[in-house]
Amino acid sequence: MAMDLKPAEKDTVDFAFEVFNEGGTLDASTLPQLVYCCDVNPSIDTLEKMGYVKKHGEKKFKLDELYPIVAQLKKEVKDQGCYDDFVECLKLYDKNENGLMLVGELSHSFMTLGEKMTEEQVDELFEDCLDEEDDDGQISYIPFLRRMCSLDPPLKKKK
Repeated sequence: MAMDLKPAEKDTVDFAFEVFNEGGTLDASTLPQLVYCCDVNPSIDTLEKMGYVKKHGEKKFKLDELYPIVAQLKKEVKDQGCYDDFVECLKLYDKNENGLMLVGELSHSFMTLGEKMTEEQVDELFEDCLDEEDDDGQISYIPFLRRMCSLDPPLKKKK
């Protein structure tokens, strides 16, 4: 199934494995980080179907077992939303159709819809991607989405 991956994609899996492996195997609890490095961002449910476990040391993968996982996830990712889909979703919160929405609604959405994020995760995302809110508690959601989808650089400087 490694044949389903392009040579550059296979090289990326090899490199990510080198970074995350522990004694020649990848701990299954690290699978999300590895596939994210391979430019795939599946849901936790999808990862669990592929063998992800939360408890460190419970399961291990060899390198050759990761190729079919990444290949399958890359096929499935085509059906996931993209930047334009996110823009359309946030337009629902744009009551005045002026490109602004309440930051509280955005935060609430991240913590209650889909794969729920913790308050700490939302705070970190906002620190990286969210401009200051205006006096009415609103933000321009387009620059936020561009940063979140890595179309523009994040605000926070990584140390």
